[in-house]
Amino acid sequence: MTRALKKYFPIFAGPTVLAFLIAFVIPFAMGLYLSFTDFTTLTDAEFIGLQNYKDAFGDRSGFVAALAFTALVAAISIVTVNVGAFALAYLLTRRFPGRNLFRSVFFMPNLIGGIVLGYTWQVMLNAILKNWGQTIVNDWRLGLLGLVMLVNWQMLGYMMIIYIAGLQNVPKELLEAAEIDGAGKSRTLRSVTIPMVMPSITICLFLTLANTFKMYDQNLALTAGAPLNKTQMAALNIVDAMYSKVGQEGVAQAQAVVFFLIVSAIALIQLRATRSKEVDA
Repeated sequence: MTRALKKYFPIFAGPTVLAFLIAFVIPFAMGLYLSFTDFTTLTDAEFIGLQNYKDAFGDRSGFVAALAFTALVAAISIVTVNVGAFALAYLLTRRFPGRNLFRSVFFMPNLIGGIVLGYTWQVMLNAILKNWGQTIVNDWRLGLLGLVMLVNWQMLGYMMIIYIAGLQNVPKELLEAAEIDGAGKSRTLRSVTIPMVMPSITICLFLTLANTFKMYDQNLALTAGAPLNKTQMAALNIVDAMYSKVGQEGVAQAQAVVFFLIVSAIALIQLRATRSKEVDA
């Protein structure tokens, strides 16, 4: 069996490895190189060292402010999405008529594209805010609230499904043992259910963190960074630097590299922290 696997491994794994190289490794290596150059096209790149990275953190780029706003949106959304999704999953694992319908309804927003969601929420929120003479782009705090609401509406149902799978895999013997020992529902939830669902929590925290940090289309459709780029998230700031500011291509590429490293570091720390709390059944 081992010889057969070694013999046919290139045939089965080769296309996937080739696609990974073409779609990720090679573009990433080229992007890393271009972050140290001044360029407009791939053929006129001129090496300038760390200048792009210095400019990326300058006041003119607005990258630091965009990173801070992104971190704020992500921090709030990670908590609200996961707490809300876990609560829904906990309720929808109980037996009652129509629970599958509720699961489907809560999951459906995840199937809608980000641009459509952004414009839909913009119209709805502006219709409400006009009663107070406001729009979502008049105050950055309203934009923050709108982005958090949008993220929750889109992602909560998807995370709910993952939590439901985790809750359904909690051994019934442990729950019965806790009940026999006199543990109440809240104690059972804290001491038995949540520790056993930690693998699902790890996945949901990672997905929420990654999707929130790299959010672009929802931000573009909902506020487009208004007012005065105060609601501009990091991905939108990078794209704006690349395509809207002449001569800033290298700076935008440096910002993209920094953004990738920051998100990767945070994701690895989160994965390590939550996996250390996982327990075996």
